[in-house]
This record gives sequence, C-alpha cells and structure tokens, in this order.
Amino acid sequence: MHRATARPLPRESGILRDVRSGLTQAQKELPPKYFYDHRGSILFEAITRLPEYYLTRAERRLLREWMPPLMRAHKPVTLVEFGAGSGEKTRIILRAMRDAGRGRTYIPVDVSADFLDASAARMREDLPWLEVEPEIADFTDDVSLARDRDGGGPALFAFLGSTIGNLDAAAAAELLRNVRRAMRPGDRFLLGADLRTKPIGRIERAYNDAVGITAEFNLNVLRVLNQALGADFDLSRFTHRAFWSWAYKRIEMHLEACETHHVTIPGLGAVRLRKGETIRTEICCKYTRAQLEEMLDAAALSIETWRVDAQDQYAILLATAEERK
Repeated sequence: MHRATARPLPRESGILRDVRSGLTQAQKELPPKYFYDHRGSILFEAITRLPEYYLTRAERRLLREWMPPLMRAHKPVTLVEFGAGSGEKTRIILRAMRDAGRGRTYIPVDVSADFLDASAARMREDLPWLEVEPEIADFTDDVSLARDRDGGGPALFAFLGSTIGNLDAAAAAELLRNVRRAMRPGDRFLLGADLRTKPIGRIERAYNDAVGITAEFNLNVLRVLNQALGADFDLSRFTHRAFWSWAYKRIEMHLEACETHHVTIPGLGAVRLRKGETIRTEICCKYTRAQLEEMLDAAALSIETWRVDAQDQYAILLATAEERK
C-alpha cells in the first residue's frame, strides 16, 4: 500500500509509484484503492445489492438489531467512518445516534472525491440535523484528520463491509494502530468482518456474480490507470478471476491476460504480460474470532461486544482502547 513520504508528491506520481512496485513483482498486483473512481464506487454499490453478495445484507441485519441499544448505552456524538461509500448502512447508525440524544457529526473518509461529495450531499439532504464533514483520504494512511475533530463527546470509529479483509496482515495491523492512536478516552471502534465458517463455494459465488458486475468492477482498475497515467490497457485482453486461496484463507481477485501482449505505461515503459499471467487486484480475507482478537490485541484494542449474523456467519464487533505502559 502507498505510504506518505516526507515530501508530498502529486497524486499521479503516487499512482505511478504503486503501479511500478506492483507490476514489477513476480506476482503482479495493483492496490485495490484504484478501483474507486466515481464509476468504480457506483459499481461496488451495485455489487452490494447482488443476490450472491451476502455480506452487506448480513451486516445490515446486525446493525438494525444492535445499533439502537448500543447507541443508548454509549451515546457517541461523532461517527468517523473509513471507506464510507454511499453511506446507506451508515444511516442506521446515525439515526440510532440521534435517537439516543447526542449524535450530531458524521466524518466519512473515502478515496473517491466525486462519489464522497455526492454521498455527503445526499446525507445532508436526508438527515438535515446532521453535520457532515467529508474527508477525502486514503484510509490506509495515518488518520490524523480524525484526531483533529472537535471535542464535545465520545466518537465511534467504524470500518464496515469487511473492508479490513482487503488489507494484508501488515496493512491491517497498521490501520488498527492508526485507529487506536486516533481514539480518545470513551471512544469505541466498530468493525465488520466476514467469517470463514461458511461453505467455500458460497464465499466464491459472492465474487463471481452471474451478471458480471464484479468482473466490470475488477476491470475498472485498468480504466483508472489508463485515465490517470495515460496507459493503454486493453480491457478486452483480460478476464476476471476470483477464487479461494486455501493457503491464505482468503478470496483473491485477479485479472488474467487472455493473450501475450505488452502494455505501455508512461513513466514505466512497456510491461509484458504472458497468456495466462495474472495481476492480483484484491484480497478478501476471511477470519475466525481468535484471529480478530489477536489482530486487535496487537493494536492495543480489545473486543467489548461480539455479534454474529446466524444466517451468513458475518461478525460485527465493538472494541475499546487499552491503556498500556
């Protein structure tokens, strides 16, 4: 994942650096954050409504059941959400915060500026009592923006959709540490995570939908690179692949080259792709409770409450910050 340097670089240079790093590895890869231009964000929202994609429905069921009593118990004033997207599920949390008597501020953090601005505008229209302060940022970087929020009460940090599964172990650990550093006394962290307690075939179908929207979403990363870098990826030369990795206990999404060819990327040159060679574009890790507890503990966070959707074996947990000397 891209990390900020001491000397800020233009966004295009950041993309080029990521692409150079990813496409020069033995297993070529691209960071999944580049799916999310405006078109990619719309495609992902369409994925969440597909019959195969159980994750969003399971998470929504848990939120509807759990948020009202949780908000009454903790009464957060501010919700800081990473990877916010359209905010449809977020409304469940925000309305529960309002009904608990203290919710007033929402800070959605996402990488897609146009999509985030449009979502924030809809949120202000739908919830006129709410202060919406969108932050355009890569949430895998340090979340100092959240530390700069106004006081006035506890905050709830949220990372939903099992998006943490898109990060490798090192990046997930860094994100959790960043969240812990941003938390103040009384704050809590709400995390959604998909569990690997389902048949593998069902998990695989969630990333291989019958109508091909996930395939379009996968290919969108190449459109983004063509537009941002002036590359000449021919999307017709690639096929979507998503499969379960038994070695890593995760779904991997790849783009497979249908034929041997070269792609030209200004600033990087020609990249050769052999027929059958793949570019890994995303990982989707699936967890056990013990694994999540270990990850959180390493970031000085501990599970306060754990809820699982019985139908789809999807978990939402609430974590608190530990004080360690």
